[in-house]
Amino acid sequence: MKILEILKLDKIKVEFTGTTKEAVLNELIDSFIGDPRVLDIERVRNVVLEREKIMSTGIGNGFAIPHGKTDMVSEMIAAFGVLKNPVDFEALDGNPVNIIFLLVGHENSVAQHIKMLSRISRIMNQENIREKLANTFSQEEILQIFETQDNKYEELYK
Repeated sequence: MKILEILKLDKIKVEFTGTTKEAVLNELIDSFIGDPRVLDIERVRNVVLEREKIMSTGIGNGFAIPHGKTDMVSEMIAAFGVLKNPVDFEALDGNPVNIIFLLVGHENSVAQHIKMLSRISRIMNQENIREKLANTFSQEEILQIFETQDNKYEELYK
């Protein structure tokens, strides 16, 4: 599965009003209100926020990958955000976060969920990609960056 199969233009957020980790996560989750793939938005919200309480998904270098699994989605969903003003995410390296990739998978799709987390991490581990994304406040350009990366790693998706 490619990233562009789960990340759509309307789920890329480049304007945030929140200034805390929870507020920013809620804004990303809210992008799924009315999405037919989401059976219960509040239960999805709870899964993501509860997972975050266990251990921060801020993995460092300004990047976080909040995630969770629930039977309240019919398929894997994703949202992406670039923050102009980084927020404290309690990241492993102690630095604030300005790039967030939210991933919510179906509870029965553990292998697919892990593979997607791995793909996202592989891409976001590249400093040049993080810099491009952090300095791009256009949804279309962000989607193009992910499309290029999907194509670059296409052999891994087979």
